Amino acid sequence: MSPLVHTEDVMGTVVSFTVHPESMPEPEVRAAVGDACRLLHHLDDTFSIWKPESPMSRLRRGELGLADVPPEIPLVLELCADARDLSNGWFDPWAMPGGVDPTGLVKGWAVEQASEVLRRAGVAAALVNGGGDLVALGRPPLTGSWRIGIRHPWDAAALACVVDLDRAIATSGSYERGAHLVDPRTGQPSVAAASATVTGPSLAVADALATALAAGGDEVLALLGDLAGYDGYLIRADATEEATATMAFAD
Repeated sequence: MSPLVHTEDVMGTVVSFTVHPESMPEPEVRAAVGDACRLLHHLDDTFSIWKPESPMSRLRRGELGLADVPPEIPLVLELCADARDLSNGWFDPWAMPGGVDPTGLVKGWAVEQASEVLRRAGVAAALVNGGGDLVALGRPPLTGSWRIGIRHPWDAAALACVVDLDRAIATSGSYERGAHLVDPRTGQPSVAAASATVTGPSLAVADALATALAAGGDEVLALLGDLAGYDGYLIRADATEEATATMAFAD
């Protein structure tokens, strides 16, 4: 049976769902995808720093305290603090201009929550892609593995590599959104990486660590080499590249 494919404009990007229904009735699959999309819009309304009346924006302006915001915000900020520690400060939402900004983690976290909606509904195999941050649920039929191409940073029509994905993968770089990456230690734009990819069991953490790898380059790649369950692939600004020893490149 062909997979069900759905795209949703949300969180300033496009989130795509590729769901293999197997024995699950199609109406139930579509209902699960609809529930996942509604959750994504709710999280966008909660966390967007581009929406002036979102709870996250009001928290940043000091109009609300942590006791006044939806419970998702303290949870995500706690994850951000953990990721800051894991990255030795290279991912630091509290160092961003304008106040705390969890953007570098929250998109991956939200996509991961959407995949959990599918899992709880009984979906056995799916891939959810939030603007290049992907989380896999189960295994696709026939092939048995998810093969994910990483876009070449200087050639949109080419792939830098292909990865065998077990659970989650996130890529950060300036080739699509311009020079938006900030070195949290200087407050200046970062030029350490053209592309930074991290794989691991949690998309939220992988998203944050990909942001850190893009900002910190080789220092963060060395940290990833010692972090159980996570791997990194770095393309430097001078076009040289390096990966952690156990990165799961496809043949």
